[in-house]
Amino acid sequence: MKTLDPEILDFYDTEVCKMIVEKYDYSEQDALVAFLGSKTYKMLINPEMWMCQFGPAAIFDMWECEHLVGTPLKSSYLRAS
Repeated sequence: MKTLDPEILDFYDTEVCKMIVEKYDYSEQDALVAFLGSKTYKMLINPEMWMCQFGPAAIFDMWECEHLVGTPLKSSYLRAS
């Protein structure tokens, strides 16, 4: 499977992990492990899903939904209107 450009992924990794650290008081390492192991991240790295159309705050929201309820699909950014 193809993935996004490493520079784009690095941007998201940095920004989303900052948000996880700030809100959940995770260490930087724990935040990175939590993000990289998530369904949200698997969706992000798949270029066919066009997740990079969302900013880091939206990706964080998806990760947070997954963290709290088990799926990123509960995020308001992904629910059908």
